[in-house]
Amino acid sequence: MTTPTQLADQLSTTTLLRFATAGSVDDGKSTLVGRLLHDSKSVLTDQLEAVEDASRKRGQDAPDLALLTDGLRAEREQGITIDVAYRYFATTRRRFILADTPGHVQYTRNMVTGASTAELAVVLVDARNGVVEQTRRHAAVAALLRVPHVVLAVNKMDLVDYAEPVFAAIAKEFTAYAASLGVPEITAIPISALAGDNVVEPSANMDWYGGPTVLEHLETVPVSHDLTACHARFPVQYVIRPQTAEHPDYRGYAGQIAAGVFRVGEPVTVLPSGRTSTIAGIDLLGDSVDIAWAPQSVTLRLTDDIDVSRGDLIAPAGDAPAITQDVEATVCHVADQPLTVGQRVLLKHTTRTVKAIVKDIPSRLTLDDLSQHPAPGQLIANDIGRVVVRTAEPLALDAYADSRRTGSFLLIDPADGTTLTAGMAGTSFATGEEEARS
Repeated sequence: MTTPTQLADQLSTTTLLRFATAGSVDDGKSTLVGRLLHDSKSVLTDQLEAVEDASRKRGQDAPDLALLTDGLRAEREQGITIDVAYRYFATTRRRFILADTPGHVQYTRNMVTGASTAELAVVLVDARNGVVEQTRRHAAVAALLRVPHVVLAVNKMDLVDYAEPVFAAIAKEFTAYAASLGVPEITAIPISALAGDNVVEPSANMDWYGGPTVLEHLETVPVSHDLTACHARFPVQYVIRPQTAEHPDYRGYAGQIAAGVFRVGEPVTVLPSGRTSTIAGIDLLGDSVDIAWAPQSVTLRLTDDIDVSRGDLIAPAGDAPAITQDVEATVCHVADQPLTVGQRVLLKHTTRTVKAIVKDIPSRLTLDDLSQHPAPGQLIANDIGRVVVRTAEPLALDAYADSRRTGSFLLIDPADGTTLTAGMAGTSFATGEEEARS
């Protein structure tokens, strides 16, 4: 038996996978997540007892595992997911951060939030209904956010007598659609979340399926978020100047490395000023190191005394992003108030926030058939569209295709600080091509 100390040692060396679940209403997302947590022994005794008690009060004989994730009162009363529910669990092979996202059309923006940092998306389909409109929406959002891996979980196979032809037809239709969107990897798994078939344990009812269970796939899928292989980027969060007797001349630039690797002696450029210097030292947890990489939080020291402040970006001298004040991007509008042409906003990119104005909204994407609705004039809640934003100050912005960290931004209401829109610079969803203008 594995002791707590041994488990802690194992977890310290395991990788982390962030994944999101999505699907149409009543496809069984919350039940799948509950089954995954329950069967992987990731549910505390008091949590399970609370679920059993709530299930009995609702007249159910067996525990409703969906209640493990449907935490809002309105969710439990309606039997649906409204908010994004984040859960952390771990096995001896990998650690997981799970985002259980809503299925309703009016909560598409919540899926964008949950999937924005995910390396894998699990899209559920009811075996009785097959691929529906909301299934296509979720596949489109996963493609738009460039989620590297997508799992099609064909749920409720017990209600179609575990028939292989039903699964095969749904898998074929979804795979063809997702591939047309540019999703790089699709894995189809037949399951019954309610009965536990192929969730954690292999199903005895589907001997025709020889692939992995959901948990096995989650534990073994390659984690492709190696930030050290990306273009090196360091957004400055804070300037440290103690000016004490011990450190009279110390000047350090603190922050979290967004991507890539930085080394002492490396020439760098500070943006947007464009001034160059060399890394004189790197301080990590009170010690000086010769090298640091994403996502470590460090303090960089430069050889030259140049003007660097919060919001500046430090990058290798030969690999710096372009500077622009005209940002073209694909966005998802998340606020209840619409986004309109001519609206004044704040644009937050990494640690930098600048004033901006919405110059144009060229199109709105219709997720049902992926057609573009030209010149809509505004975007309302849950809309995905193209925008052109003019900023008051220059930004060092990567294309979202190159970096999900430094290619994303938020538009904020300057009046009350409300988040209006989540943006992905340079992403042209209609053609799948990347535009370098941003």
